[in-house]
Amino acid sequence: MSGTLVLVRHGQSEWNLKNLFTGWKDPDLTPLGIEEANAGGKALADTGIKFDIAFTSDLSRAQKTCQIVLDKVGQPNLETIRNQALNERDYGDLSGLNKDDARARWGEEQVHIWRRSYDVPPPGGESLRDTGARVWPYYLTDILPRVLAGQTVLVAAHGNSLRALVMVLDRLTKEQVLNLNLATGVPMVYRLNADSTVASKDVLGDMSGAH
Repeated sequence: MSGTLVLVRHGQSEWNLKNLFTGWKDPDLTPLGIEEANAGGKALADTGIKFDIAFTSDLSRAQKTCQIVLDKVGQPNLETIRNQALNERDYGDLSGLNKDDARARWGEEQVHIWRRSYDVPPPGGESLRDTGARVWPYYLTDILPRVLAGQTVLVAAHGNSLRALVMVLDRLTKEQVLNLNLATGVPMVYRLNADSTVASKDVLGDMSGAH
C-alpha cells in the first residue's frame, strides 16, 4: 500500500452564487463557501488524518479552502505549494458572464457544449481536455511521487481541474467524465497502490449538492 491523496473542491465562491462563469477570475468565498470548507475540514479531522504537504492553485478561493481545511486538521502552518497548473478551467470570453446571459447570446445548446463537452473550448478559453493537459503532467511530476513515497497529500483546487484528475484516477472515459460533478467542500480520499492505481476511494460527505 502506498500513500493517500485527498482532493477537495473549493467552497462556494461569490461568482458561483451569482451564476457567473469564473475560470481564472479571482472572487472570494461566500459565507456558505467558508462553511463548506469548514465542514470538509472537520470531516477530515474526524478521520484523524495528518498531511505531509498541501497543493493548491493560484486562485484565492482554493487557497482559502486549503487553509481552512489545514486549520481544521490542526496543521495551519503546513507547507503549501501553489501552482497555476491546478487553476480552474479558463472560460475565456465567457469569464464573468452570467450563464443565463451567455445562453441568450450564443444559444442553450452551444453553451451546454462549451460547459460539458470534453474537447470543445469556449472562445478564447480551455476545454476539459486542455485543462487536463496542464493538470496531468503536474500531477505526475510533483504530486504523485510524494503519494507513492507514502506521504499523505492534500490538493485543494477547482471543479474542472479536479474533474481532470478524477477522470484519470477513476479511469473514466471522456463520455463518462461529462456526467461527473464534484460537490464544493467535500473531500475525496484516495489510497493508491504502488503502481499508482486506486486501492480505495472514500467520499467524506454528501455528494448530492454537486453541481
